Amino acid sequence: MTQTTDRHTARRTAVGRSYRRIERPKDNQGIPLRISQYYGENTFDYRKAKNIPEAVKKELDIIATSNKPLPKELADVVAKTAMEWAITKGATHFCHWFQPLTGSTAEKHDSFLDIKNGEAIENLSAGQLMQGEPDASSFPNGGSRSTFEARGYTSWDLTSPMFLLEGVNGKTLCIPTAFISYTGQALDIKTPLLRSEVALSKSAIRFLKAIGQETARVQSNCGTEQEYFLVDEAFFYARPDLVMTGRTLFGSLSSKNQQLDDHYFGDISERVMGFMQELDYELHRLGIPAKTRHNEVAPGQYEIAPIFDNTNVSADNNQALMATLKRVAIKHHFVALLHEKPFAGINGSGKHLNWSISTVEGDNLLNPGANPEKNYRFLTMCSVMTEALFRHGGMIRAAIASAGNDHRLGANEAPPSIISAYLGDTLERIFTAIKEGKAVTSNNDTSMDVMTHQLADLDKDNTDRNRTSPFAFTGNKFELRACGSEMSIGLPLSILNGAVADVLEDTAEFIEKAVASGKSADEAMQEVTKKWITSSFDVIFNGDGYSDEWVVEAEKRGLLNLRTTADALPLFVDQKRTQFLKDQKIFTKDELDTRCNVLIERYNTLREIEFETLIQMVNQHVIPSILTYKKTLGDVIKVQKDIGFESSVEPGIFKKLNYTTETLFNRVENLTNGLRELPEDGTKRSKVIADTLMPLTEEVANLCNEVEELVPDSLWELPKYYDMLFLR
Repeated sequence: MTQTTDRHTARRTAVGRSYRRIERPKDNQGIPLRISQYYGENTFDYRKAKNIPEAVKKELDIIATSNKPLPKELADVVAKTAMEWAITKGATHFCHWFQPLTGSTAEKHDSFLDIKNGEAIENLSAGQLMQGEPDASSFPNGGSRSTFEARGYTSWDLTSPMFLLEGVNGKTLCIPTAFISYTGQALDIKTPLLRSEVALSKSAIRFLKAIGQETARVQSNCGTEQEYFLVDEAFFYARPDLVMTGRTLFGSLSSKNQQLDDHYFGDISERVMGFMQELDYELHRLGIPAKTRHNEVAPGQYEIAPIFDNTNVSADNNQALMATLKRVAIKHHFVALLHEKPFAGINGSGKHLNWSISTVEGDNLLNPGANPEKNYRFLTMCSVMTEALFRHGGMIRAAIASAGNDHRLGANEAPPSIISAYLGDTLERIFTAIKEGKAVTSNNDTSMDVMTHQLADLDKDNTDRNRTSPFAFTGNKFELRACGSEMSIGLPLSILNGAVADVLEDTAEFIEKAVASGKSADEAMQEVTKKWITSSFDVIFNGDGYSDEWVVEAEKRGLLNLRTTADALPLFVDQKRTQFLKDQKIFTKDELDTRCNVLIERYNTLREIEFETLIQMVNQHVIPSILTYKKTLGDVIKVQKDIGFESSVEPGIFKKLNYTTETLFNRVENLTNGLRELPEDGTKRSKVIADTLMPLTEEVANLCNEVEELVPDSLWELPKYYDMLFLR
């Protein structure tokens, strides 16, 4: 028996790869440049441009943070300066770079070429900078646009820097923009996020003013930890499921995967390190502050994390990071898998959103200080966060819903689908005392004696970390751990900002009334803190979110447990649950309806692609391998019978293989019929897919795994988990 050519070739190719080397920039003396010397060289920010007058910059800053219209003469200054900068860098084209409801980015390239008086010139006008016109009916719109209603607009976002997209033979100037329809409906991720920042700033300024603190603007900040897998491209293209769906639809686990915990933070292989080094270099040139890189828990899994920035820029940076990650991986003959669960049975990938809120002066409202029990503003803000989660946890769950994330949430690697808050022992003790009207104390033990003179004593944080919590306080920020690795962070951030803004409005009103009645701001903050803690205490959970006991306890507390995307997405059209988003002008009713329709359609389509791919792979790969092996077994059994020798081994294998094959064929037939009988209505369709067909595909996958373990390795065509996760 000879090994199948495709898999055999892929294995030889993968282990024989040479390492890619890049030439880092050096100064005139041949000394490598520091990161700070080339950081942001491929970005253009009008606030830092030397050729733009300071008066113009100041006026643009005012416009960027207000509702004032942008005069064309100011836009023209930026357009001409940006074009000259881009051309000197080798750019020939520009594009409006936007984020439609596909979850990825879109761009239409136009050259700088223009004709004036019969002569060819380079030009980027104010109008071209400020506004573009892609087809609004060809992007997901949830039925809000007919095919013949094609007009849509992109609008320049002044708050996010432009950047250069490098190709093999040239560069393109990318201008971050919003995307709206002809009727003014937001058809993108960015527009609601920008609106949520306005709402959050307005509510937070009112709260701060009520307690005697003045600031011109408040913003949310985000640092996004991005997890991903790398597989050799030879294996990737030999697996139709990875190509079509981004995940393996079946595959038998290798005997060793992550049980020894030896991959997490382990030594990074030379080939992967080469990829990471080039990735960091390209990200730093784009002004994306990549900070941390390491091996993750599962074999073949890695993580990259940036420094904090305001949420709008962070959202743009994360989209650019994912695109850059994929481009650089290909150069190293890897394929970067961003799917939340590329391999069953081992950890999937998430995207942890570290969220904080601060004034424009840099004052972090979630900083506890040395004595958090006496920091009334901090305690008020933390109680606001828990109340926001208690009121609107369902919408936050809906915002992170996706086909890929359904495979993670609730597994032993990611938070459950029940949205709760982890505060840590110190804060929980303080909040419990406030709720019960007792004296408030905190643990002032801020250092840890490690009991050896060779090591310095450690500074101890006021809270441990809880990786099983969807929303955890981690010292001076909250970490939304439940976001999927592949999704855009703009939607969950918009909902989170809106939830916090909603409670801050009520908080400010409470304090204003209390102060007007003669109470001090500190007294008012203590009262409102107790109010929110008492109201939202059920959403606070410091225990093991993976446990079955928590599911039972959460139900007693009245917390939602929306297990699947099909369960969660209808919340977008729940008038009561979405009212806070409409009140704050983050979304209109039509925009929420659109998102519900788009996300349900996307879920259904992705699942149906998975089902069709699974059926094809069973018929074209799994069953042919079975038939080949059965023929070999049959020949052996016949020879033994002809010579009068009887053995129970070969017939036993044959019978087991035959039974498994018949069961597999039956389940595939059921899946095929189930696909044909799906209801037309999108919401009903998603429920049948989630509740009936998905369990059926898991049966099919398990049967395929049984077959894989029965069929000789030499007869198995598809790359196995062993190949994809361990061969480099």
